[in-house]
Formats: sequence, structure tokens, C-alpha cells
Amino acid sequence: MSEPRTLYEKVWDRHVVSAETAETPAVLYVDLHLVHEVTSPQAFAEIERRGLTVRRPDRTFATLDHSTPTLPAGPDGERPYYTPASKAQVETLERNCARHGVSLAGWDSDQRGVVHVMGPELGLTQPGMTVVCGDSHTATHGAFGALAFGIGTSEVGHVLATQCLLQRKAKTLRVTVDGTLAPGVSGKDVALAVIAALGFGGGTGYVIEYAGEVIRALDMEGRMTLCNMSIEAGAGRA
Repeated sequence: MSEPRTLYEKVWDRHVVSAETAETPAVLYVDLHLVHEVTSPQAFAEIERRGLTVRRPDRTFATLDHSTPTLPAGPDGERPYYTPASKAQVETLERNCARHGVSLAGWDSDQRGVVHVMGPELGLTQPGMTVVCGDSHTATHGAFGALAFGIGTSEVGHVLATQCLLQRKAKTLRVTVDGTLAPGVSGKDVALAVIAALGFGGGTGYVIEYAGEVIRALDMEGRMTLCNMSIEAGAGRA
């Protein structure tokens, strides 16, 4: 019989394309790549410079959420962007998605929203998946039993081109929270207590798996908040 494995280890083992060695990181397959307008322009530009295309547009989903104005467009139809750079980011993502056949929740889409909320709402995020996004709070999706973490712009380009990612296997850390929360105490309070106990950066190099009575009693919003804030301790989340 095999040795017991954590959730992280199970998901990791199912997605390894090429095993890690002392000299090289593992090649990990990515089930879902979420994209927004801030960290993707340079990534799209790089794959195009190399004559590459998006490897799996069906596994890639984009939304406008970081640089979009919340005020309505003026009489001239112009949206009140905070800076010209914000407008350029949005328009660049629109062009890139159209050129590469990537689904985009754009201005006219009723699916558009914060990337870490809309992914679960649309059923894109599923248990057992590997989920990446060019955003540090991608750990939010760990609330659904996925291995989810943020990646940098160069890594965004790598996933666009290959649907894989170079990764060193993280260490595992189980955080058990038992008892009953007092009225008015939320998942965010739990997250802050965990961060206080671990210390800033105490989770660096680890994937946290949460367990215990308090975690089981949280609703999904609470669990998403807890996983979202794991990055504030330096950790990813499965």
C-alpha cells in the first residue's frame, strides 16, 4: 500500500509532466489559466515575438478587472480611466484575446468580475485542478480543493505557450483550527489569527492545508477569504 499523501501531494502527482531533479524543477501541467489585463500584455508580446500561439485557449479564461473604471462612460462614450496606462492595458488584453481565441469577459459580458470570484462562480475552478493566474491572491481558489497560486509575468507567457509551468515542489503545512467562532467573527479574522501565529512570511515555501472544526463550519465565502489571505503569510494553498 502507498503511504498516506496530503491533498497537495495528490494533486501535484497527477499533474507532473516531468519530475523534479536536483538540477531542474518539475514541469507541472496547468488545468486552468486565468488572465487579466495587468500581467498579461508583456506575456502575449513575448510569445508573439517567438512566433508562438496560445497552447490551450480552451484552458485559458480572461477578464477585465484590475484597471477598469467603476464610473460609467461619459456622453462621448469614453470611459473615465484613471490613467492612460490603465486604458492601454484593457485595450491590449481585448486585442490579444481576439487574436489568440481566448475567452474574455469583456465590457459587455455579464460574467465580468474579480478574477478570483468569477472563476468559482462560473464553475471554471474545480476540485483537484491546478489553477494559476498572474495575481498573488490566486490562492483564493484553494478553497475549492484546487492547487492554486500566483505566477509572474514571464511565467504567464510560459503557461500561454505550453500550458505547463516549471515548479519546485513546496513543503506542506497543515493548520488546524478547532472550536467555535464567536458571533461576528469571520473567515478574515481566522486568517489574521493564523498570520499572527505564523508570522509574516511564516508560510513562505509551504502550501497550507486548512483543517478543523472552524474550517468545516465556514461558508465558501469564508473559506475563499481564508485562502486568499494565505499569501499574506507567504504561502500558497491547496
